[in-house]
Amino acid sequence: MKRKDFSKVHAASKHPARVALAIVKDKNEKYNMITLEWFMKTSIKPPMFAISIGHTRYSHECLQSFRFFNLCLPSKEMTDVSKICGSRSGRDIDKFEVTKVDWFNGKLAKLPILKDAKANFECKIVTQVKSGDHTIFVGEVKHSWLDEEKEVQTVKDLM
Repeated sequence: MKRKDFSKVHAASKHPARVALAIVKDKNEKYNMITLEWFMKTSIKPPMFAISIGHTRYSHECLQSFRFFNLCLPSKEMTDVSKICGSRSGRDIDKFEVTKVDWFNGKLAKLPILKDAKANFECKIVTQVKSGDHTIFVGEVKHSWLDEEKEVQTVKDLM
């Protein structure tokens, strides 16, 4: 065991990390997806997830005005969707139009549920915490969706 710089240790130890998509809506009712690696379950009762979004991101702006998000765990078949959503801004493109994802309205806030995903969780934001150059949004899960036949995507699938 040797002492190393944080970035080297983190890069060498983080895989296989799961990928997630956060689905949000802006003040003009436009949907957006952002690819995330920084998310986690934070509570069992009630069920909650936290997502970490950079302050400069379009999705951060969306979450400040519309206090709901869907956390989607994409399937391995959704690699291209995750790559596009992680490399392009929703300020510049309509990611739903570009990716042609198949979806239906969720129950909680009518945000899209992605049909090809492994899982979707509909969340209502209950709190947020500033964390350096990101904000951690904590959402209580109100509805959950699962495709038992799909395999969850990992960061290695994107490389």
